[in-house]
Order: sequence, then structure tokens, then C-alpha cells
Amino acid sequence: MEVEHLLDEFPEVSTKAWEDVILHDLKGADYAKKLIWHTPEGIAVKPYYRAEDIASLNVDQAPGSFPYLRGTHANGDWRIREEIDAENPEEANHEAQNALAAGAEEICFLNAVVRSASDLGVLLANLQTTPLHFENGDDVLIGLLCERLKSRADSPRLSTGLNPLTSPDFVANVVRCADAALVPFTIHGPHLEEAGANAVQEIAFTLAAGIEYLADMDARGIDIDRAAASIGFSFTVGASYFFQIAKFRAFRILWAKAVESFGGSREAARTTIHARTSLWNKTIYDPHVNVLRTTTEAMSAVLGGVDSVCVAAFDECYKAPDDGSRRLARNMQLMLKHEALLAQVADPGAGSYFLEAITDSIAREAWKTMQHIDRVGGYRKARAAGELDAALEVQANARETAVATRRRVFTGTNQYANADEKALGRIDESRSTVGKRGAAAYEKLRLRTERHAAATGRTPRVLLAVFGDVKMRAARSTFVSNFFACAGFEIATKQLDGVDGIAADGADLVVLCSSDAEYLDMADALVSAFNAIGRETPVLVAGNPESAEHLRAAGVADFIHIRSIPIEVLTNWQQRLGMKV
Repeated sequence: MEVEHLLDEFPEVSTKAWEDVILHDLKGADYAKKLIWHTPEGIAVKPYYRAEDIASLNVDQAPGSFPYLRGTHANGDWRIREEIDAENPEEANHEAQNALAAGAEEICFLNAVVRSASDLGVLLANLQTTPLHFENGDDVLIGLLCERLKSRADSPRLSTGLNPLTSPDFVANVVRCADAALVPFTIHGPHLEEAGANAVQEIAFTLAAGIEYLADMDARGIDIDRAAASIGFSFTVGASYFFQIAKFRAFRILWAKAVESFGGSREAARTTIHARTSLWNKTIYDPHVNVLRTTTEAMSAVLGGVDSVCVAAFDECYKAPDDGSRRLARNMQLMLKHEALLAQVADPGAGSYFLEAITDSIAREAWKTMQHIDRVGGYRKARAAGELDAALEVQANARETAVATRRRVFTGTNQYANADEKALGRIDESRSTVGKRGAAAYEKLRLRTERHAAATGRTPRVLLAVFGDVKMRAARSTFVSNFFACAGFEIATKQLDGVDGIAADGADLVVLCSSDAEYLDMADALVSAFNAIGRETPVLVAGNPESAEHLRAAGVADFIHIRSIPIEVLTNWQQRLGMKV
């Protein structure tokens, strides 16, 4: 029977043909400015990718094969990690057992205090088959774990968060003595993302730290295979979906290359990566949007092939998570695993021209950055000299500027805010100020307004006076409403048929919303009406008209437009309305 090949009916289209059509549609507009995305990593992302873009790349690899581009396992499975806050060993053990019963597959003890074999026994009761991580690892805990493993040949994977760069001699002794089931050290990357690092910097700095560790061990006669097996890596997974997937793929390749360069075996070049959802982009307003953010972040980590994932509770940025929010976070991973079936396929993005191309770009740029760190003396010296912090500060400032100008959007906070939402009564401010979060500056505005309302009994009211051109007034009133909602002002809209009704409204601010040509006469009339009744209500204009100087002369106090910097403008108006800044 003859087989019909549907695609044979469509002739191949060359890249030149595509480009000719694009140039025609651009009608003379600059191709690079319109269609090339320049990412924070310094990578130029094209509008489309084709097979020729990855023709020179070695992407024909199987999952579980060196250099582990496609992951270190034959499938896409991962462990669902649950973090336990409790300090008391018995309480921590109880919480861990409850989490396991509810679907967790790995436990991370964040604060459990273990100072004796008895404490450790209580903490690990009924957890003998569960992979465990001790974030606050120290030399005492390492010793206790080593002793415990001597009598347990079939122990699951145990690991600690102890930094391997603190004391190389101590680290070397631990590596020599530790059981193969114990991964005593972790190189942490989460603080880098919070400090502003982009994907290239996260990989490069973490890789440089890992290479420094391997050099320390090599200098002390430690077998490289054993040294490589004694550390894991921890990363934050952020919001740039495809770049986060590519980040994990790229890191595995580079770590495998680094281990091989030290003489390690290909098997030892497998790395273990834990990913935790980002704190930086979580918000205390419209907090259930955090659930959506962590969902895409967890998917990036899973599709990127990490070994374990912790999804933070949506409310952890402003209070201690409760059973409900922890369960929601856990169930999200269970859904990805058992309902979305993401665990069944290793590296589902394999062969994607775009993903393969950006993985290669990130890997190349990260390797260059790591080599620069090596040339200045390695990770420790570069960090001590302030080079790493300086690089992070540049990125952090750029990111904060993007948030302040709303080019970086936090839905429900600096865009599309619900002005009626109140957060003051449900947040623990000692938690909301821990760590760096991008939305913090906007949240500070909102909380200031809430405190003012609590002290005075009323929320400042902004009246949008709409008139004239229907299209322009709709667009501008929507923009201004969104603008002032970011600071928690009460927003009202009123059709301006005459100035008397607006003047008598009692609003704290009035914003005229119409077309540029219609502002001057109305502004003059409204300011005169306020003066006639002895009120000093500020009149603002939506837009940045050419007649701005004339409008100021007529009494207009400010202009709200696309180039306004919300943090500065809103803070100014809070001050002028009597709020304590």
C-alpha cells in the first residue's frame, strides 16, 4: 500500500524567502529594533529559528548520556521536595511524615537542631527510605550522619547545605570518610538570582565555585570522581520560561565538561540539581497570582531536567505558610507529575530549534564568564575583590529600573492592581521585608496608603473626569486608573458635563481624561471653579500634551503619561496629600 506523506505536498521554503516576506511586511522599519530581542544575558534572540540554526550543534544525544544535555535520567521524573521549618526534632519529624503522606517525596529540614545521635534518631524516625536534605548542615551534623550510615548499607540519599568552600581541609577529610549515600556539600545559587543575576551569571558563578571546589580537592589528593559525587547544586528558578529551561540544560553540559577536564569519569560528571521557585517575583498583593508564577517556574525546572523541586507556598513572602498554602504548593507538583504527565518524558524540548539554540548561547556565554573569573584568580578572589557583586549590581539596577517604569510587570501590583484590595491586616511585616523582591517598592506605596486610611478613616480618592473624544478618554482613563491603583488610591470615574459637579465632588485629586486639544479650556474652567469655592484640589491631566506649559499656567498640577515613573510620581502625591513617607 502506498503511503502518502502530507508534508510532501508543501514545497520547502528557504530562509531567504522568509526574510524577504518579513522585510516587505516591515515596510522599511528597522529589522533589529522591531524583531530582535536583546535579553539581560546579552543574547540576541531572533524572531524565528530553523534547522540550520542548530546544524552545527551536537544535539543528537540520548537522555542519560554524557554530557547530559537531555538530563541525567532516562525519563523526566523528579522528586517533590517539602521544606520543614520546625526546629524541634520530634516536631520536625511529625511534619515530615505528614508531608510524605500527602505526596512529598523528599524532605528538606531547614532549621532542625541536631546535636546528638539521639536528636538525629528522633528526627529520622520512620523516614528511613526517604531522601533527606539538611539545609543547616555543620561539622557536628556531618559527623553524626557519617556514623549513622556506617550501620546502614541501604540508606537513601542524604545531603546537607554545607558550603564546600569554607574550609578545604575539613571538606577533604569529609569527602575521604563519607559514605557514598551522603552528599555532604551544596553549592548554592539561589542568592544570585535574588541579587540580580541573569541566567548566564547564575551558571557562570555557580560553575566557578564548583571548579574551585574541584581544584581544592585535587590539590589535596582527593579522587575527582569521589569529589564530584560529594556535592550537589541548588538554583532558583525564575520567570523567563524558556531561558530557565535552557539554564539547567546548559549547566549540566558545562559541569560535565569541568569534571572531565579534571580527569573525572563521564559517569562522575552527572550532576544533581535542586531548584526552588523564586522569591524575587512574588507579591503580597493579589497573592494568588503567585500560584500561577510558581506553576510556570516549576514547569521550567521540570522540563529543564532537575532532580528535585521545591515549590514555595504562595503566601511565604508575607506570612508563615499554613497547611492550606503548603498543600496547594505540593499539589501543584503532583498535578504536573500525575495529571500533566511531565515525569514520563525526558527533555520534551529536545530538538526545538529555539531551545537548542539558546541553550548553546547561554552555555557559551557562561563559559566565557567562568573563564574570566578563572583568569582573575578563581571564584574566591573574584568575590573578595568585589567583581561578582559589581556585576550583580549592574543587573539588579537594570531590573529594578524595569520594575519602577513598569516595563517589568507584576500583575496585580504594578499593573492591573485591584485598588480595593487591602493587605495590611493579613501580613507579617517581619517576613515581607526578608529577602529582595521586585514588587517591594510598589507594595510600600500601597501599605503607606493603607496606614494613612487606617489613621484618618478614609482612603485618598482620585476622580477621573472624562469628557470629549470617546476613544482618547477611554484609553487615558484606563491608564490613569491603573496608575493610581498601584498606590492603593480609591478610584472613581465621572462624566464631565460641567465643572460644577466635578468641583463639588470632594475628591482629593481630579484627573482630566480626554484628547490633548480639549484640555486647556476645561482645565482653566475647573481650576477657576475650585478657586471660586475656596478649594485647592489639585487638577491633573492624563497625557503629555504640547500645551503643557499653558496648562501649568492655567493651574494644572501634574501630567500622568506613559513616561511618568510611577514610584516617583505616586510618592510625590502621597506626600502632598499628607501621608508619612
